[in-house]
Amino acid sequence: MRRLAIPTLVLALVTGITGVAGSAAAAPAGPSGGGGAGYFTAGSDKKVTLTDGADRRPGGRKAADQQATADETRPGMYIVELAEEPLTSYAGGSAGLARTRPQAGDRLDVTSAPARAYRGHLDAQRSAVAAAAKVQVTAAYTTAFNGFSAKLTAEQVTALRADKRVRAVTASRALGTPTPPPTAPAPGAPAPSAPATPTPGELDQSAGADSAGKPDKPGKPGPGTGAGMVIGVLDTGIWPESASFAKKMPAPANWRGTCQTGVAFVAEHCNGKIVGARYFADSWLAYGGTVPEGEFLSPRDLSGHGTHTASTAAGLPLPNVTIDGRRFGPVSGVAPDAQIAVYKVLWGGMGYDADIIAGIDAAVADGVQVINFSIGSQLGDWEANTPIGIAFLNATLAGVFVAASAGNTGIVSGAISNAAPWVTTVGAAVTKLDEATVKLGDGTKLVGGSLDALPGGDSLPMVFGDQAGSPDLGAVYCEPGSLDPAKIKGKVVACALSDMFGSAAEIKAKGGAAMVVFDPVGNYRINSIFNFPVVYLPTEKQAGELFNYLMRHPTDATASVRAGGDGSSVPGLPSVADFSSTGPDKVTLGVFKPDLVAPGSNVIAAVSPAGNFGRNYDAYSGTSMASPYVAGAAAILRATHPDWSPGTVASALRTTATDTVGTSDPLEQGSGFINLAKATDPGLVIQPTAKELVTFSETAQPDGKELNLPAISLREYDGTRPVSVTRTLTNVGKAKETYRSSVSGLPGMKVTVSPASVTLAPGTSATVTITVRRGSAPWDRYVTGSITWQGKAHSARIPVAARPWGITPRPYADDGEEFGRMTNGAFGSLQPGFTGPFAGRSTGYTPMQRTSYSMPAGVYGGVFDPKATGVKKVDFTVPANSAGIVVETTTDDPNTNLDLYLYKGDKLIYSSDRYWTSTEQAYKFLPEPGRYTAYVFAQYPGGPVVDFQLGHAVIGRNATYAGAKLEAPSTVERGLTYGFTLKPKKPLGDGDFWAYTEWNSNGTVIPGNLVYTQRGSWE
Repeated sequence: MRRLAIPTLVLALVTGITGVAGSAAAAPAGPSGGGGAGYFTAGSDKKVTLTDGADRRPGGRKAADQQATADETRPGMYIVELAEEPLTSYAGGSAGLARTRPQAGDRLDVTSAPARAYRGHLDAQRSAVAAAAKVQVTAAYTTAFNGFSAKLTAEQVTALRADKRVRAVTASRALGTPTPPPTAPAPGAPAPSAPATPTPGELDQSAGADSAGKPDKPGKPGPGTGAGMVIGVLDTGIWPESASFAKKMPAPANWRGTCQTGVAFVAEHCNGKIVGARYFADSWLAYGGTVPEGEFLSPRDLSGHGTHTASTAAGLPLPNVTIDGRRFGPVSGVAPDAQIAVYKVLWGGMGYDADIIAGIDAAVADGVQVINFSIGSQLGDWEANTPIGIAFLNATLAGVFVAASAGNTGIVSGAISNAAPWVTTVGAAVTKLDEATVKLGDGTKLVGGSLDALPGGDSLPMVFGDQAGSPDLGAVYCEPGSLDPAKIKGKVVACALSDMFGSAAEIKAKGGAAMVVFDPVGNYRINSIFNFPVVYLPTEKQAGELFNYLMRHPTDATASVRAGGDGSSVPGLPSVADFSSTGPDKVTLGVFKPDLVAPGSNVIAAVSPAGNFGRNYDAYSGTSMASPYVAGAAAILRATHPDWSPGTVASALRTTATDTVGTSDPLEQGSGFINLAKATDPGLVIQPTAKELVTFSETAQPDGKELNLPAISLREYDGTRPVSVTRTLTNVGKAKETYRSSVSGLPGMKVTVSPASVTLAPGTSATVTITVRRGSAPWDRYVTGSITWQGKAHSARIPVAARPWGITPRPYADDGEEFGRMTNGAFGSLQPGFTGPFAGRSTGYTPMQRTSYSMPAGVYGGVFDPKATGVKKVDFTVPANSAGIVVETTTDDPNTNLDLYLYKGDKLIYSSDRYWTSTEQAYKFLPEPGRYTAYVFAQYPGGPVVDFQLGHAVIGRNATYAGAKLEAPSTVERGLTYGFTLKPKKPLGDGDFWAYTEWNSNGTVIPGNLVYTQRGSWE
């Protein structure tokens, strides 16, 4: 099923250099053929299995990096990091070469005599290393990274890795957008030969605004304007003619950047608001040969992504912006008086990390105070201390604050990008509803989203695209050319999700009144501007309700479409956007991300008309939009407090953030929603030292919980013992103040803070010890909360997340599905998170109860809805103190495909909907007591009547079933894998059987497994 692409989807990091992977959220499956092929291709089981890519070897960063890339010896583009430190972190020690690393509070001066001398030394060393391996250097780095990029043969890779002057040799990685933004043509599409001028009427300077459908705008976030600060934007470039940048400004003192000219970009485009501009394509050109067709070999932006992020961070205030003739009100960057330095590192939405490092190197040398990096990995970071991460560390040590996007894969827990602890990783929040309501003819109200003017008024006839055109041409998706004008004129047309812009254009051209888009497998809540009445219904539940209404009313369906809703599309405002990537990150146990969330949904900002249908402004959504909000906020804080370090700024933003509506879980919101007004005067700050960060960067398998971060993450810790960490609190206020600690949340955990209160004079610090003991908290699941230090005038809050490791370490996710709990009694396994004596018990085996059912078939290849034909509902009662419920479906009909959904009330507990198999299983480990409902859905019925079997087992935690002998080790060691067996004491009957095991170590009880067997398993 095709999926909606977030217009500003965080860019996908792709390992290797042989190509760019597609989006996991955009599984390419077009419309089904005609006849009996069904409406939709069944989806996958939606259970993504990811493995932890962190290196687990001792020996420091060089050993880790070299080992991790030991197999990468094929010819290609590589990044070579040399052993000596770059200018940002060189602290002296080489004969005749003075320190270049700036002192705390100072800034790097690349023009100083020590910097010039040390750079000359690095240049000589690089030349010697390259000459020894007979390498031609493509790009050289000396400021934030010491090394070079080059095309290498396998023999050269081996030689460089053996050179003691080399720290690491890493295969370069391509970055790219997994799918083209709906608001832009595909990367490489033809672009104007000369810069376009703003469309007349695009910028409305009159007062007032249309109140309907106004999206989130980054204006007026708090005090200050960021004057004197330069924000470096690493992205797709900039559209310099935009009104958001139309102000001549003098360059700040100590600015050392340049204006690099190129195709359609001249020196005059650097007017001071755009204080500098560069582009980096050396590695791209060296390996790929040319930029994509239509791209500008210059800092000019084709896609609009870079222009949007730059104007979000520091665009000028504008009184009223119109898009396609519709007024959207005032727009402003967060720091409107800050200046912008452009570093174009992506080409047609793609680029190499080797070019990105060159951009970071240049930005730091040029003198930016803040960097925005709205680029990331599609499925999150896979290793610590990458070359980009090291470059950002050195930028931070040089006094540059780095904001980066967390990623847009909220559907996959743990897929966090830019997770280095010295980077402020930003998730996206929804801060305005932008709701729209579709009321069907039977009274059903479906609340979705829209940024377009909607007809409202009385109901109109409604038709499903598949019934109004050619299925072979994609009418189910309303593909261009697929619809019959006579069948849609004046009607609301319902379309399955594909290319929304193409579908809207098709309906508009052929006389339709409005479009309602639904996604049969569910998607993110985002909107775009279509210049046509469009409502998007993002959830699978809404898709089922709408689809099955259309099936019941093939000729008399009606609908009214109006702006506004009942608020049900989000928990409240602000809330974490459903597309925003959630933690923990996959790389480290003691650092969780994101750090905080900021507005990132339906943000209006400047774009490139070349890639946005001629528009100069547009609505984008994504953590790409949230990150520049924080970059702008950081610029304001740095202008307000010139002596603040990047760590101080990061702490101030995090400890003053507030809970979003609907969750206080730091795995989703980090520290919470940004509150810039409070961040200007935080009272206390908690920041790691440079030494701590450098040590982290040189560790093969860094943990991070020892870092003095304004958060505590205890993932996979030994829950049989207490764990303690320290945090150092520093008073950055103007008066002496006493702070008293308090703990909230963390149910089942015993948390103490010692000392419980601290009194600090301005500029002084105190270290506190925080001890966490597991009480009744669940094993192998996160428990979250926070610690607050409350003073008379200030308060500082840090989030806490703890997950005690029982018998199975979870790879990273905490998405509600138990990991490693289902096992076979003949060869069960466990991996304890503790060391000590080990004993177990079992309930014995209880049979799964199976019942045969028949139901009338529904629509072939349809969409699940509990009330639809072709769905069987079966209720179960789960008593208190149950170990688990397991539900399974089977059928003897090879032409039938069943799906299985397990609910508790209205809440979906588990779905099993694998493609073209009817053997589905849903379960819940340690379920809450109450009524559960299984829905069996014949997604592809084999005939008019569907016959199937439904089995279920409810396993009591303290029940006694058919006897079984449990064999397991008597002692265990943390992290090792052990086998166990649960053998029936006498032969069992036919069918399937389930049991529960429970373990004990020194009196601590740890829930075990749901164990399966059947007759013959032991024979």
